[in-house]
Amino acid sequence: MNLKGKRIGFGLTGSHCTYDAVLPEIEKLVNAGAEVLPVVTFTVKSTETRFGKGEDWINRIEEITGNKVIDSIVKAEPLGPKIPLDCMVIAPLTGNSMSKLANALTDSPVLMAAKATLRNGKPVVLAISTNDALGLNGVNLMRLMATKNIYFVPYGQDDPINKPNSMVARMTMLPNTVEVALEGKQIQPVLVERFRD
Repeated sequence: MNLKGKRIGFGLTGSHCTYDAVLPEIEKLVNAGAEVLPVVTFTVKSTETRFGKGEDWINRIEEITGNKVIDSIVKAEPLGPKIPLDCMVIAPLTGNSMSKLANALTDSPVLMAAKATLRNGKPVVLAISTNDALGLNGVNLMRLMATKNIYFVPYGQDDPINKPNSMVARMTMLPNTVEVALEGKQIQPVLVERFRD
Protein backbone atom coordinates (compact mmCIF):
# COMPACT_ATOMS: atom_id res chain seq x y z
CA MET A 1 0.00 0.00 0.00
CA ASN A 2 1.53 3.28 -1.16
CA LEU A 3 0.12 5.98 1.10
CA LYS A 4 3.32 7.40 2.54
CA GLY A 5 3.11 11.17 2.88
CA LYS A 6 -0.57 11.34 1.92
CA ARG A 7 -2.84 13.59 4.01
CA ILE A 8 -6.13 11.79 4.55
CA GLY A 9 -9.16 13.22 6.30
CA PHE A 10 -11.10 10.51 8.09
CA GLY A 11 -14.71 11.31 8.95
CA LEU A 12 -16.84 9.26 11.31
CA THR A 13 -20.62 9.59 11.49
CA GLY A 14 -23.10 8.08 13.95
CA SER A 15 -23.17 4.37 13.11
CA HIS A 16 -21.83 3.51 16.55
CA CYS A 17 -22.04 -0.26 16.04
CA THR A 18 -19.49 0.01 13.22
CA TYR A 19 -16.64 1.80 15.03
CA ASP A 20 -14.94 -1.40 16.14
CA ALA A 21 -14.61 -2.40 12.48
CA VAL A 22 -13.44 1.06 11.38
CA LEU A 23 -10.71 1.87 13.90
CA PRO A 24 -8.35 -0.94 12.74
CA GLU A 25 -8.61 0.47 9.20
CA ILE A 26 -7.58 3.92 10.44
CA GLU A 27 -4.59 2.26 12.06
CA LYS A 28 -3.67 0.59 8.76
CA LEU A 29 -3.66 3.98 7.01
CA VAL A 30 -1.40 5.41 9.72
CA ASN A 31 0.91 2.40 9.55
CA ALA A 32 1.12 2.83 5.76
CA GLY A 33 2.61 6.28 6.34
CA ALA A 34 -0.45 8.48 5.84
CA GLU A 35 -1.13 11.53 7.96
CA VAL A 36 -4.69 10.96 9.14
CA LEU A 37 -6.76 13.93 10.31
CA PRO A 38 -9.86 12.66 12.15
CA VAL A 39 -13.16 14.50 11.70
CA VAL A 40 -16.31 13.63 13.66
CA THR A 41 -19.96 14.57 13.62
CA PHE A 42 -21.53 16.05 16.72
CA THR A 43 -23.23 12.73 17.56
CA VAL A 44 -19.96 10.80 17.54
CA LYS A 45 -18.55 13.13 20.15
CA SER A 46 -21.54 13.53 22.43
CA THR A 47 -23.53 10.29 22.29
CA GLU A 48 -23.33 7.43 24.76
CA THR A 49 -24.65 4.10 23.46
CA ARG A 50 -24.35 0.44 24.36
CA PHE A 51 -21.30 0.49 22.05
CA GLY A 52 -19.46 3.01 24.21
CA LYS A 53 -19.12 6.64 25.23
CA GLY A 54 -18.38 9.35 22.69
CA GLU A 55 -15.44 10.66 24.68
CA ASP A 56 -13.87 7.18 24.81
CA TRP A 57 -14.13 6.80 21.02
CA ILE A 58 -12.60 10.26 20.58
CA ASN A 59 -9.67 9.33 22.83
CA ARG A 60 -9.04 6.12 20.87
CA ILE A 61 -9.18 7.92 17.52
CA GLU A 62 -6.77 10.61 18.69
CA GLU A 63 -4.41 8.00 20.09
CA ILE A 64 -4.34 6.06 16.80
CA THR A 65 -3.89 9.09 14.55
CA GLY A 66 -1.76 11.28 16.82
CA ASN A 67 -4.05 14.19 15.89
CA LYS A 68 -6.85 15.99 17.71
CA VAL A 69 -10.29 15.41 16.22
CA ILE A 70 -11.83 18.13 14.10
CA ASP A 71 -15.22 18.55 15.74
CA SER A 72 -16.72 21.75 14.35
CA ILE A 73 -17.67 23.11 10.95
CA VAL A 74 -15.34 26.05 11.52
CA LYS A 75 -12.39 23.72 12.18
CA ALA A 76 -13.26 21.57 9.13
CA GLU A 77 -13.53 24.40 6.59
CA PRO A 78 -9.73 24.93 6.21
CA LEU A 79 -9.40 21.35 4.90
CA GLY A 80 -10.25 22.88 1.52
CA PRO A 81 -8.14 26.01 0.99
CA LYS A 82 -5.50 26.05 3.73
CA ILE A 83 -4.93 22.39 4.62
CA PRO A 84 -5.86 20.49 1.45
CA LEU A 85 -6.40 16.76 1.74
CA ASP A 86 -5.19 14.17 -0.75
CA CYS A 87 -8.32 12.15 0.08
CA MET A 88 -11.31 12.34 2.42
CA VAL A 89 -12.79 9.14 3.85
CA ILE A 90 -16.15 8.85 5.57
CA ALA A 91 -16.45 5.58 7.46
CA PRO A 92 -18.97 4.74 8.63
CA LEU A 93 -21.32 6.84 6.51
CA THR A 94 -24.85 6.68 7.93
CA GLY A 95 -27.95 6.94 5.78
CA ASN A 96 -28.68 10.30 7.36
CA SER A 97 -25.32 11.79 6.39
CA MET A 98 -25.48 10.05 3.00
CA SER A 99 -28.78 11.76 2.19
CA LYS A 100 -27.37 15.12 3.24
CA LEU A 101 -24.20 14.71 1.19
CA ALA A 102 -26.21 13.65 -1.88
CA ASN A 103 -28.37 16.75 -1.54
CA ALA A 104 -25.57 19.25 -0.84
CA LEU A 105 -26.42 19.84 2.84
CA THR A 106 -23.39 20.75 4.94
CA ASP A 107 -24.42 20.72 8.58
CA SER A 108 -21.60 18.75 10.20
CA PRO A 109 -17.80 18.86 10.32
CA VAL A 110 -17.60 15.63 8.30
CA LEU A 111 -19.82 16.95 5.50
CA MET A 112 -17.90 20.23 5.43
CA ALA A 113 -14.62 18.33 5.06
CA ALA A 114 -16.11 16.27 2.22
CA LYS A 115 -17.41 19.38 0.48
CA ALA A 116 -14.02 21.09 0.81
CA THR A 117 -12.27 18.04 -0.64
CA LEU A 118 -14.64 17.80 -3.60
CA ARG A 119 -14.16 21.51 -4.22
CA ASN A 120 -10.44 20.81 -4.63
CA GLY A 121 -11.13 18.00 -7.11
CA LYS A 122 -9.79 15.32 -4.77
CA PRO A 123 -11.31 11.90 -4.02
CA VAL A 124 -13.90 11.28 -1.32
CA VAL A 125 -14.17 7.63 -0.27
CA LEU A 126 -17.44 6.48 1.33
CA ALA A 127 -17.97 3.37 3.45
CA ILE A 128 -21.69 3.08 4.02
CA SER A 129 -23.47 1.62 7.03
CA THR A 130 -27.20 2.17 6.74
CA ASN A 131 -30.43 0.29 7.31
CA ASP A 132 -32.03 2.18 4.42
CA ALA A 133 -29.65 1.80 1.45
CA LEU A 134 -32.23 -0.19 -0.52
CA GLY A 135 -35.16 1.86 0.80
CA LEU A 136 -35.86 5.58 0.48
CA ASN A 137 -32.12 6.28 0.63
CA GLY A 138 -31.47 4.22 -2.49
CA VAL A 139 -31.84 7.28 -4.70
CA ASN A 140 -29.19 9.11 -2.66
CA LEU A 141 -26.81 6.16 -2.85
CA MET A 142 -27.13 6.06 -6.63
CA ARG A 143 -26.74 9.84 -6.91
CA LEU A 144 -23.44 9.62 -5.04
CA MET A 145 -22.30 6.62 -7.07
CA ALA A 146 -22.71 8.74 -10.20
CA THR A 147 -20.85 11.75 -8.76
CA LYS A 148 -17.37 12.63 -9.96
CA ASN A 149 -14.56 12.09 -7.42
CA ILE A 150 -16.72 9.99 -5.09
CA TYR A 151 -15.67 6.37 -4.60
CA PHE A 152 -17.13 3.56 -2.52
CA VAL A 153 -15.66 0.91 -0.30
CA PRO A 154 -17.34 -2.27 -1.64
CA TYR A 155 -20.58 -2.97 0.18
CA GLY A 156 -23.34 -5.53 0.46
CA GLN A 157 -26.38 -6.59 2.46
CA ASP A 158 -25.40 -7.42 6.02
CA ASP A 159 -28.64 -9.21 6.97
CA PRO A 160 -30.85 -9.79 3.89
CA ILE A 161 -33.46 -11.84 5.74
CA ASN A 162 -34.09 -9.64 8.78
CA LYS A 163 -33.01 -6.26 7.35
CA PRO A 164 -33.43 -6.46 3.56
CA ASN A 165 -32.80 -2.73 2.98
CA SER A 166 -29.61 -2.62 5.04
CA MET A 167 -26.15 -2.43 3.46
CA VAL A 168 -22.72 -2.13 5.04
CA ALA A 169 -19.29 -1.64 3.53
CA ARG A 170 -16.65 -4.35 3.83
CA MET A 171 -14.41 -2.20 6.01
CA THR A 172 -11.35 -4.41 5.52
CA MET A 173 -11.24 -3.15 1.92
CA LEU A 174 -11.02 0.50 2.98
CA PRO A 175 -7.24 1.01 2.63
CA ASN A 176 -7.16 -0.59 -0.82
CA THR A 177 -10.15 1.51 -1.89
CA VAL A 178 -8.31 4.67 -0.83
CA GLU A 179 -5.20 3.66 -2.74
CA VAL A 180 -7.17 3.02 -5.94
CA ALA A 181 -9.27 6.20 -5.49
CA LEU A 182 -6.06 8.24 -5.33
CA GLU A 183 -5.45 6.98 -8.89
CA GLY A 184 -8.92 8.20 -9.90
CA LYS A 185 -10.44 4.71 -10.07
CA GLN A 186 -13.26 2.85 -8.34
CA ILE A 187 -12.13 -0.46 -6.85
CA GLN A 188 -14.12 -3.38 -8.25
CA PRO A 189 -16.42 -5.10 -7.68
CA VAL A 190 -18.45 -2.54 -5.75
CA LEU A 191 -21.22 -4.95 -4.74
CA VAL A 192 -19.90 -7.80 -2.62
CA GLU A 193 -21.06 -10.33 -0.09
CA ARG A 194 -20.81 -8.34 3.10
CA PHE A 195 -19.15 -10.89 5.36
CA ARG A 196 -16.90 -12.75 2.95
CA ASP A 197 -13.14 -12.03 3.34
